[in-house]
Amino acid sequence: MLPAADHLLRLLGLERTAFRRHAVSALLLLLLFLAFRLLLRLARLCWRFHATCRRLRCFPEPPRRSWLLGHLGMYLPNETGLQDEKKVLDNMHHVVLVWMGPVLPLVVLVHPDYIKPLVGASAAVAPKDELFYGFLKPWLGDGLLLSKGDKWSRHRRMLTPAFHFDILKPYMRIFNQCAHVMHAKWRRLAEGSVVSLDMFEHVSLMTLDSLQKCVFSCSSNCQDEDGKELSDEDIRAEADTFMFEGHDTTSSGLSWVLFNLAKYPEYQEKCREEVQEVMRGRELEELEWDDLTQLPFTTMCIKESLRQFPPVTLVSRRCTEDIKLPDGRVIPKGIICLVSIYGTHHNPTVWPDSKVYNPYRFDPDNPQQRSPLAFVPFSAGPRNCIGQSFAMAEMRVAVALTLLRFRLSVDRTRKVRRKPELILRTENGIWLNVEPLPPRA
Repeated sequence: MLPAADHLLRLLGLERTAFRRHAVSALLLLLLFLAFRLLLRLARLCWRFHATCRRLRCFPEPPRRSWLLGHLGMYLPNETGLQDEKKVLDNMHHVVLVWMGPVLPLVVLVHPDYIKPLVGASAAVAPKDELFYGFLKPWLGDGLLLSKGDKWSRHRRMLTPAFHFDILKPYMRIFNQCAHVMHAKWRRLAEGSVVSLDMFEHVSLMTLDSLQKCVFSCSSNCQDEDGKELSDEDIRAEADTFMFEGHDTTSSGLSWVLFNLAKYPEYQEKCREEVQEVMRGRELEELEWDDLTQLPFTTMCIKESLRQFPPVTLVSRRCTEDIKLPDGRVIPKGIICLVSIYGTHHNPTVWPDSKVYNPYRFDPDNPQQRSPLAFVPFSAGPRNCIGQSFAMAEMRVAVALTLLRFRLSVDRTRKVRRKPELILRTENGIWLNVEPLPPRA
């Protein structure tokens, strides 16, 4: 007899009665029933898992570490891990199956044609996966990055007008001012000579300053068609989301652009000449909104850097329906899918010589025959980045004014090693030699 049940029967004075036998029998039957239900549920889970595994056998996978670990520990968030990932991409060009331990499969999509069904699906069919994004919720709240369903649709609809070009144009003054502050600090540190600076440190402070002024210096009466305002909690979540997505991601993208231009002085000089031509005859070194279209080569350099070093290397989705791929294979519903932005940008069948920094890939006068989804630094589809025009405008202003005032070169004493975290950083910063240029005549 179970001790707890025996004690209960003694308290009820039933330890010597005929009811005791019936109570014990009923309890045992209940336990057997619960055990049977548990085993049945476990059997159903095992059968469902077995059926899912059979459906996933059509997808190629790299050699596993072991049956228990799967591919855990094989693709670490560091330079070596990215190099190992590139080796896989050299042999698997469309979709890759990886296992996080023995029971968690991930389908990784690395080709524009294969990410299309996923990023093109509605937010209801392809919501963001909580396994990869859930840990951000205490920090960012339920904003655009993490929300789903009707809440996401309503907030997206309400906030989209805030990123219209007419709204962004006045921010140009803030972009210019924040770049001026950063450059004044660089001149003080350089003292008329050359100084080595960590771009991540300085650019991150500049983008943070810029975003705070843009986000918190204006008020908005954003209401949807039903007159339902955002709650205080909603506003806080969206503000936290904008600070994260608009600050860290832009600082990463901008730091890598400056690194590439420092690494390739011929492209740096061509950008500088382009900016000087735009600024010719002006007293103030400030860019206006209409000037951005006059910087085609600078924009090409920024895009190629975003291709080579995307600030966000992947996004995850857990689909509520089966997803059919172009070749007829099907990703079962409930499977976590990873859209590898890094993998797509380095896919050799999409981008020949993908390791080479070549801005002319984005030459508008010589358009390449490739999918629009071959280049997705801001994701794509219904859940693409709402602030991509904001980010591109800020990067163009910062790059243009930096090259107008400074010459950049790589500090060869400090090796740059990539480190993909929430955004693509480096292990020890991006250190560039910064040389002030003489004032314009």
